[in-house]
Amino acid sequence: MITLTQRLAANEGTVASLTLCLTAEERARSRQTLIASSGQPIQLQLPRGTIVQDGDRLYSNDGVVVQVVAKSEPVFTVTAQTTRDLLQAAYHLGNRHVPLEITATYLRLSPDSVLRQLLEHRGLQVIEENQPFQPEIGAYGHYH
Repeated sequence: MITLTQRLAANEGTVASLTLCLTAEERARSRQTLIASSGQPIQLQLPRGTIVQDGDRLYSNDGVVVQVVAKSEPVFTVTAQTTRDLLQAAYHLGNRHVPLEITATYLRLSPDSVLRQLLEHRGLQVIEENQPFQPEIGAYGHYH
């Protein structure tokens, strides 16, 4: 089994020999056993608190490089008529410490029926879809 112990930034010049597709939650866990896209078992033993991003490369002590890909997962994608409405929604979701992907045109979060009702009550459009979810990493280096 390959044991990955180091994270390299996405812009490092290393070439990966394997691909590992992970959900947002899986990318936030530094110790776990996973299966690469090739079917090969992989053990993550990254420093505690490490959050892996789409495109990062993980490195083993014996020289294996694995590229991380954000896996599609169920999400709510939220859009609004105005930028102000979208910003207000981000504010309200942030007050609830919801992991949130923020862009100029949409917000993305894990499905939650209560939050959907809140957003729709505020006049926002909420679409259920399967997309890669890349929540913001907080000021202290974690999702929550």
